[in-house]
Amino acid sequence: MRVSVVDAGSNTVRLVVADAEGGVPLPVHTVKWRLRLSEQVEPDGTIGEEALARLVKAVAAAGSTAQQWRAAGPLAFATAVVRNAPNRQDVLDRVRAETGIRMCTLPGETEAQLTFLAARRWMGWQAGPLALLDVGGGSLEVAFGRGRLPDFAASLPLGANRLTQEFLGSQDPPTQAELKALRRRVRHELRDAAARVRWEGPRTAAVTSRTFQQLARLCGTAPGRHGPFVQRDMLRKNLGDAIGTLAALPAVERAQLPGVSAPRAAQSLAGALVGHTAMKLMGLRRVTVCPWAIREGVLLRYIEDGADWWADVTADTSTAAAREGAPGERST
Repeated sequence: MRVSVVDAGSNTVRLVVADAEGGVPLPVHTVKWRLRLSEQVEPDGTIGEEALARLVKAVAAAGSTAQQWRAAGPLAFATAVVRNAPNRQDVLDRVRAETGIRMCTLPGETEAQLTFLAARRWMGWQAGPLALLDVGGGSLEVAFGRGRLPDFAASLPLGANRLTQEFLGSQDPPTQAELKALRRRVRHELRDAAARVRWEGPRTAAVTSRTFQQLARLCGTAPGRHGPFVQRDMLRKNLGDAIGTLAALPAVERAQLPGVSAPRAAQSLAGALVGHTAMKLMGLRRVTVCPWAIREGVLLRYIEDGADWWADVTADTSTAAAREGAPGERST
């Protein structure tokens, strides 16, 4: 069985085509379209016509590519940048009308659950009680569990790009006052979730996302060319040192550092502050960088639980969207 998944995130639209024989998604083709939607939304979060047209074009290209690789699907979803947009349903309707692909938005807690599943499958049962952190452009997902799926999952408005725009946009590099205000916001938002994880006492902690991968490389882990099976651990102390390095440099110079790409250089500092603060509040001195994340989580649930699972997910999100848009209801 060959399946595909399309993920429309804050920075890119990604397609993964995978063979699912034996219950493991083995990628045979991946491609991405860099849109940087989060930088093009209007002040209230609305996705404008130009950005929407680019999103539709990328999703159409992803669907065409999946067909070329003879993959079922694609299973298409959008993360926080679309989920939080006031015109979310208009965006999803337009994508479906012009591409034939039924894209949905997943609740943040569902994203955390799926990413946890991916980390659990990658790291195995030897990881024991597992904590998960996944920082994206628009949100931070946190989860903890002892089994296949988490006992606790939360999604917080602590995405690296979101925080960069809210707190670090006036000067480059930012002032100490801006950094202090950002840390205060992160601590406030993380308070309850961090207390829960710390109380649970995880044996292992995993981090996913491109932001964490780049920060780990900056902290001295092996480069990506060494492959996904190399153990990559990031120490809280090293991440704290990296914050000092990033904070002293403008974004254009951060892009010259090991592991930091030019498109993510501006948001790398906010991502590092979120990661370091979370590790400190949760009592984590070391985290393992997991190469699997939400896309693999979607593929795993589809493989393990069947097509009906995805049909239920898309039906639930469509019903929720309709309810939020009804008279007298307020979108959240």
